[in-house]
Amino acid sequence: MLFSGLGAQSNIGDSLMSLAIAAGEEAPKWIYVRKRFRTFLNNLELTDLQRNDGETKFKGVVKTLNHAYWNSNSETDHAFYIGSWAKLTRIRPPRDVDLYFVLPLEVYNRFEQYNGNKQSALLQEVKGKLLATNPTSDIKGDGPVVLAAFTSFNVEIVPAFLYDDAERSYYVCDTKNGGSYKKTMPLHEVDTITAADARNSNNVRRLIRMLKAWQAWCSVPIKSFYLELLAVEFLDQCDWRKNDYFYYDWISRDFFKWMITKANTYLSAPGTYELLWLGEAWKSRAESAYARAVKACDYELANDEGNAGDEWQKIYGLDIPKWT
Repeated sequence: MLFSGLGAQSNIGDSLMSLAIAAGEEAPKWIYVRKRFRTFLNNLELTDLQRNDGETKFKGVVKTLNHAYWNSNSETDHAFYIGSWAKLTRIRPPRDVDLYFVLPLEVYNRFEQYNGNKQSALLQEVKGKLLATNPTSDIKGDGPVVLAAFTSFNVEIVPAFLYDDAERSYYVCDTKNGGSYKKTMPLHEVDTITAADARNSNNVRRLIRMLKAWQAWCSVPIKSFYLELLAVEFLDQCDWRKNDYFYYDWISRDFFKWMITKANTYLSAPGTYELLWLGEAWKSRAESAYARAVKACDYELANDEGNAGDEWQKIYGLDIPKWT
């Protein structure tokens, strides 16, 4: 007999339980978890078209700035991805493409002769170079980035000067309080994610993508960078960190429970060890997510596919399927 409608969604799982009961075995539990979370993570991946579009935007910006500052037409020299494109934690719908563009030392020396806010003037010059070849784009300079708004992607360009090659540190513009330069070490952030992912069975990047979906769906007032650092810290002490998708219901639940305890504490930025204040503006969203995750985990244990899916969608949005 063929089943249709919602009944068909659960037919395979029901058949498995019937077979187990007929054989005198305990009915299998959590039969929808692995497929649900695997589908969720697949749904968050950028499409080939989106990836290619972001790479094209990167190359176009870099080529323009290389021509302006290095007398070169290279689409890749003197630049590198930062943020989610460097850490491989990007999700769809696409967010900004972030990059550092390293300027010649002579540009630093030239702006040191300026009176007033040197950093603001530098950003405005970089903005002007981009506008010359992208006159219809909305391009703004707002320290430390120059934001180029394109139809499909925003590209955030951080003009930078190499500070110390050995430690991979850079000076970037800070336009506040009359202007200054700030030392940054963005590649250490990438190293942190890569190392943590390796020692936690490739679960760190997946958890980060899930948390970004929660952040977007529930309008959580916390920086993505902070979510990344929290994911690393949590998984390093999580009992389920070596397990696969089958434990992602418990990983979700336990993360939100743990995150609540981090309100009004500090994180440490990789490389620079700058202290980052977490505050608690996001705490009520984490408490709601935890309560829903507890319900979802109970439903998953009982193989109540639809009710579990409803609770997960309240946390993560429609990319996590109600029916698997």
